[in-house]
Amino acid sequence: MILEIIYQDAYIVAVNKPAGMLVHRSWLDKHETRFVMQTLRDQIGQHVFPLHRLDRPTSGVLVFALSGEYASEMAPMFARHDMEKVYHAIVRGWIPTPGVLDYPLKEELDKIADKYAKQDKDAQSAITEYRPLAKVEVPFSTGRFPASRYCLIEMKPKTGRKHQLRRHMHHLSHHIIGDTTHGDGKHNRLFREHYHSHRLLLHATRLSFIHPFTQERVDINASLDGTWQHLMQEFNWTL
Repeated sequence: MILEIIYQDAYIVAVNKPAGMLVHRSWLDKHETRFVMQTLRDQIGQHVFPLHRLDRPTSGVLVFALSGEYASEMAPMFARHDMEKVYHAIVRGWIPTPGVLDYPLKEELDKIADKYAKQDKDAQSAITEYRPLAKVEVPFSTGRFPASRYCLIEMKPKTGRKHQLRRHMHHLSHHIIGDTTHGDGKHNRLFREHYHSHRLLLHATRLSFIHPFTQERVDINASLDGTWQHLMQEFNWTL
């Protein structure tokens, strides 16, 4: 498999991560054989160092440093969120107006990996800016009504909590389609059966920041994959 490189300079390289691909090897997924980090290393012929993460089912902009030294210099910037991240998602229901959700989240612990972690930590600040871009009503039922409504939204997380966007949309009852952990099975099934969409419809579209080495503004954009393009065409939506 060849990864799509969407930005590269002397210090960093960014790819358009495919949905369903792990960023790096994990003992929690012992049977997985494809990882972005190893694939990219083999593709460009040098080691790469992850600066942030994307959940396995999420696609889009993923940035690596090209040396451990560059990673040490840039990691604090990513940890502090000194950048703008833009995501797009398809959610259930219609969101009428833009908003900012300030809803603290308790840390999600993994039963195995976090077995010895402190279980009763306080909820941490979590803030997401969101705005609706387009809506659609489709002639398929998921319950009481003969039709179902969906919305294309843009989200800008101001903090970086685990599964923040998925959990915030769940809190608003506008679950992201394809989310098997925080979503709604009826709507996920509708998209699988009628639109051949078998993925989480969450995409990291753009990452913008001031480059710490060159002091220039960097805008990295990741295009939508085939599943997304099919849905955008089906619903007559554009970005």
